[in-house]
Amino acid sequence: MTRARLGVGRWVLGVGICLAALLAPGAAAQQAQQMPDPSVIHGRSFPEPNLKDGTVTIRVVRESLGNDAPGQQVRVTVGGTAKTATTDKEGRAEFTGLPAGEARAEATVDGETMQSQPFVVPTSGGLRVILVAGLAKAAERKKQEEAAALAAPAIKGGVVIGGDSRIVMEFNNDSLFTYYLLEVVNTARTRVDIGGPLRLELPQEAVGVRTYTGTTEGLQVEVDGTHVAVQGPFAAGTTHVNLQFDLRFANATQTVVQPFPVSWQRPVVGIEKVGSLGLASPQFSSVNELPTENGVYLLGQGGAVQPGTPLTFTLSNLPVHSRTARYVTLGLALLIAAIGGWLALTPTSSAAVDRKALVSRRDTLLAELAQLEAKRRDGTIAERSERRRQRILGELEHIYAELDATAGPRGGGEGIAA
Repeated sequence: MTRARLGVGRWVLGVGICLAALLAPGAAAQQAQQMPDPSVIHGRSFPEPNLKDGTVTIRVVRESLGNDAPGQQVRVTVGGTAKTATTDKEGRAEFTGLPAGEARAEATVDGETMQSQPFVVPTSGGLRVILVAGLAKAAERKKQEEAAALAAPAIKGGVVIGGDSRIVMEFNNDSLFTYYLLEVVNTARTRVDIGGPLRLELPQEAVGVRTYTGTTEGLQVEVDGTHVAVQGPFAAGTTHVNLQFDLRFANATQTVVQPFPVSWQRPVVGIEKVGSLGLASPQFSSVNELPTENGVYLLGQGGAVQPGTPLTFTLSNLPVHSRTARYVTLGLALLIAAIGGWLALTPTSSAAVDRKALVSRRDTLLAELAQLEAKRRDGTIAERSERRRQRILGELEHIYAELDATAGPRGGGEGIAA
């Protein structure tokens, strides 16, 4: 896993968590209220292997998920040929037997025309697409409501960790890039004061804790080691608290213990599956595999976790690599560098300046060589780095030859006239 990939898996994972409830027939309004911002999935297509080959269903809603729009005409265009259908009572229009090729869906609701992103009709299975009308109006109304709530005085109250919150983990060499994507939900109509900051005590293995993209603008989040304090009061609706850190592990099995000061309505934990990695918790009602375009994630979900009760889950078969060879190589490099530095500070000939430059260059190359040797022993060295390693070895041979030539008389020069 490289840093360039990070983030893609999280987006797919976040969408995948809500996909079944979002698009499944008969989804209740209560489920819809737990879904993320509908603008995230508006116009996007999602594979549905349970549909017949060449089938595409278009769901049309007004402003929010669950607010279905029946009786709306939907058009799907494939390769210049258009087909139309009308949404049923659940806001869905189904198109069957579509030819394979690039397509686009379109619908007009209350004078607003909406288009999906281009999608390819699959030859195996089908697709589900959602179109959301009134997003701009909903956003403007929400903005006005938030402004009014901010102007009102805060009241005493409580918050919960919302059902769309999740923990996502992705591998980066010997560390797990861990993301807490938390939604602090205030169901009151105005700001609430919970009596102080919302405090999180992260696992002791967490290193480099920091806030992450998507945290609510202007929110004060104080980080001190593994201690996180989110300052209130909390606005009506949802406050986003996104954290990122490296979760260090030294063993193949690692248990993560994370208490929360308030209730978490529906905990979700996702981790990139590498090899035979496992995810388990007595608090999970299910652990499933979620395929994405960047690999497979294990997805654990459970019931509500009460305040003060830790969410505990165990990761097994983690990819642990022995670091002994790396430590030995780095230790030798540091020892050689220290000896070289001492020699560089005690010149013994008139060629001391040139010798000092050679020693400095040698030490720099040895330090770089130590890093490349560590990668070579771990089997992670790239072809380009291996060529660099060979060049360093050749240059070191020349440097040592020059150092021998400028070493001066052996034995400190005793018996030689000044």
